[in-house]
Amino acid sequence: MVSASERAKLEERSARLQRLSRKRFGVVRVVFLQNPMSTVGVVLVVALLLVAALGPLMAPYDPNDTNPRVRMSPPSASHPFGTDSYGRDVLSRVLAAARVDLTIAVVAVSISLVIGTTIGALTGYFGGWLDMVVMRVLDALQSFPQFILAMGLAAAMGPGVRNLIIVIAIVMTPGSARIMRSRIISLREMAFVDAARIARVPTWRIISAHLVPNGIGPVIVHAALALSFAMLDAAGLSFIGLGVRPPQAEWGTMISDGVGNLLAGEWWVSVFAGLALFISVLGFNLFGDGLRDILDPRMRR
Repeated sequence: MVSASERAKLEERSARLQRLSRKRFGVVRVVFLQNPMSTVGVVLVVALLLVAALGPLMAPYDPNDTNPRVRMSPPSASHPFGTDSYGRDVLSRVLAAARVDLTIAVVAVSISLVIGTTIGALTGYFGGWLDMVVMRVLDALQSFPQFILAMGLAAAMGPGVRNLIIVIAIVMTPGSARIMRSRIISLREMAFVDAARIARVPTWRIISAHLVPNGIGPVIVHAALALSFAMLDAAGLSFIGLGVRPPQAEWGTMISDGVGNLLAGEWWVSVFAGLALFISVLGFNLFGDGLRDILDPRMRR
């Protein structure tokens, strides 16, 4: 049997959660009404997710099937995006590449988010020699242009999806770590942290249950925006032969395959893959702007 006092506490907690849920929904609605481009970003991201999930079912042909008789055919009813130099259907390859590029970006950014958040939380809370050593290592990584560093790491590790994910995760980690570190430094001296220390709450719990949840907002916004850079890095490395191995469909590889035919007027291989990459990057950037407005009240108009 539940006592009356316990029932009252449960009802109060339920009511508080409902008020918080309505408040958050109201914030989301106001932000997206004031910034229609964020709604466009959400639509583009959802469309990309659907294409990545349903691409193999939507593709009219096997993306790796070759047919020399129709090689470099222009867009037509049978091949809406045309065919490439091996006679492969470009539409099928664009759809298949969506899953590859999105998977690389999401996995790489997720890894960098976990590692960067952990590094930033520990260095920000403890400071001292740990903070100095780790920050100097991150300074060294960030002293190189991001794509140049990724290119060097990819050349050392070799092409392939797994190595591409590792490379992108490495170059994305310093940004997440620095943002989380700055948030932890500003939070660690606040009253609720002092209260937790006085109550003898374990340090690991103070960091994981009190500091990280209160400082994770800007890191999530950074991760949403980092998805677009991850997709660009994946496509760029594949374009120069250091990313996804052919014949696997990937937008950067497809742009590279078709760029030599542009001067001959055979534009469709590169253009459709480039448009798919452009729309995906634009969607994540617009979505990240809306997410920033939701998670950071100071950014709301």
